[in-house]
Amino acid sequence: MNETNASRFIIGIDLGTTNSSLAYVDTAAEVAVGETPEIRVMAVPQLVAPGEAGDRDLLPSFLYAPPDHESPADGIDRPWAKDRTHVLGELARSRGADLPDRLISSAKSWLCHGAVDRHAEILPWGADAAVPRISPVLAQTFILEHLRDAWNEQMAAADKALRLENQGVLITVPASFDAVARELTVDAARQAGIVDLTLLEEPLAAFYAWLSTRGEAWRQDIGDGDEVLVCDVGGGTTDLTMVKVGQSDGDLSLERTAVGDHLLLGGDNMDLALAILASQRLASEKGSNLDPWQTRSLWHACRAAKERILSSPKKTKETVAVLGRGSKLVGKTVKTEITRDDIEQVLIEGFFPECRLEDRPQQARRAGLSDVGLPFAADPGVTRHIARFLASTPEGNLPTALLVNGGVFRAGMLRERLGGIIDGWKSTTAESAPVKILEGNDLELAVARGATAYGLVRRGRGLRIRGGTTRTYYIGVESAMPAVPGLEPPVRAVCVAPFGMEEGTSAELPSREFRLRVGEPAEFRFFGSSQRRSDKPGDEVGHWEEGELEELAPLKTTLEGDQPDTDSPAGTAVTVGLRASVTEVGTLELWCQERESERSWKLEWNVREPIEES
Repeated sequence: MNETNASRFIIGIDLGTTNSSLAYVDTAAEVAVGETPEIRVMAVPQLVAPGEAGDRDLLPSFLYAPPDHESPADGIDRPWAKDRTHVLGELARSRGADLPDRLISSAKSWLCHGAVDRHAEILPWGADAAVPRISPVLAQTFILEHLRDAWNEQMAAADKALRLENQGVLITVPASFDAVARELTVDAARQAGIVDLTLLEEPLAAFYAWLSTRGEAWRQDIGDGDEVLVCDVGGGTTDLTMVKVGQSDGDLSLERTAVGDHLLLGGDNMDLALAILASQRLASEKGSNLDPWQTRSLWHACRAAKERILSSPKKTKETVAVLGRGSKLVGKTVKTEITRDDIEQVLIEGFFPECRLEDRPQQARRAGLSDVGLPFAADPGVTRHIARFLASTPEGNLPTALLVNGGVFRAGMLRERLGGIIDGWKSTTAESAPVKILEGNDLELAVARGATAYGLVRRGRGLRIRGGTTRTYYIGVESAMPAVPGLEPPVRAVCVAPFGMEEGTSAELPSREFRLRVGEPAEFRFFGSSQRRSDKPGDEVGHWEEGELEELAPLKTTLEGDQPDTDSPAGTAVTVGLRASVTEVGTLELWCQERESERSWKLEWNVREPIEES
């Protein structure tokens, strides 16, 4: 986000797994001295039924590929974007519930799945070959394009200078997204024409939203020494972050001190649990045994039913239906009900169970073969994952305050449950004071609002939370050793970027030199860790426990070795030093600088699968 060439509008986009949204602030608006302009949410126009458009605060992050017999005449084209291959939003979600093999959901979760080529046309995953497929990156691009077009239609129809492409845009990502997933998100934004952008972690966005809502009163809620656990349960992920309150120059300061691992556990899991409950009822009450196609359809129906019940305190039950087989579009449906009691029971006991502070998530049993689909968390117990996260924080302290975010926490009993469990943990330690529950507003819109608030902070209007990189990053270095039959040289992980490295800064490995292969194919291995927070640039890790370091996508490339003004032939090794930089956007770059010349090579995080040499 270019702060020196400030745009009139600051736009925050929550590019969510289940829902996306857009908030904005007009920096030219007149406000009283000491106040900030109002942050607004843009209602996103979208198709809500065939031929029926409507404005909604949330844009469901679903893409539906209509079959050939559904034509634009059936009302499936968006108002301003004719003849595109996919429909987005409410209509996509509802049509996809009937034809789940043509629905793309949770595309965002695929960005962090290193076992697949995220630029390849793989979604909808497992769909029939006749169904048109797109890549996870392109799916994200389509969502951003929809938001871009909606903005331009409403806010810039009379003035092209106000188009979204010309504004400062902040896009949120899970705090646990690694460097590759962040780069992929930037790639999707660039394809949508968004150039002036910044990435922000979702839990921090939720915290900024809370700060913006409370104004100066936040200093009455938390003070020096408080540690705030931010628990953000979204559609596809559970994101955990710790923010510590301290003092700086006599005033309160905020610092993000810990971030959890990437955890594919969220609303998708809860919706599936409700679908399983509903399918069991259909089997026992009506003798209807659903096939996999119908189960996927029921999954989406239960998601919609859950959202309707949680969004209306007076609603106690919803009917869920799934099409019978044997008809392409309309056939006999089978129905059952999902009640508020069902939701509370499934969510509380299944996903927020009582547990001890010493409990840890159950590990998956390793089968010889497994699907290449999304690597969901093996244990659905969010509370056990929180217990493990708290044990991994730098000081191992329990939180003194709790801020929750995500649509599931609209159910007040979940906030109370989580607060009660943390209080139970505190009662077994010297920290007996109950945890303070920080009340957030608009739990489904807080991330977009908070991203916009952070944009104001970057322009000097508000308090900045110190953060930086959410992981420690390493490059793999092959050890020099005599050749031994059947034994590969061991690889050491050398730290290139420490945890918390701030945007716009660089770190050079002190007094370290390496041999860089140029002029011929070479593979570079990268690692990240959310656990090793004290490693500094140049520190080596020779051995590590499972889960301590996570290997990222490798880079297989041929670095140019036949540059002018040098005598270095291709296919040789040159002596280099390493320097890492965190860009203002929030992505990581690694540079190799030759000692004997001004030559340097940039090692970019690989956003595609390595291509095998022929």
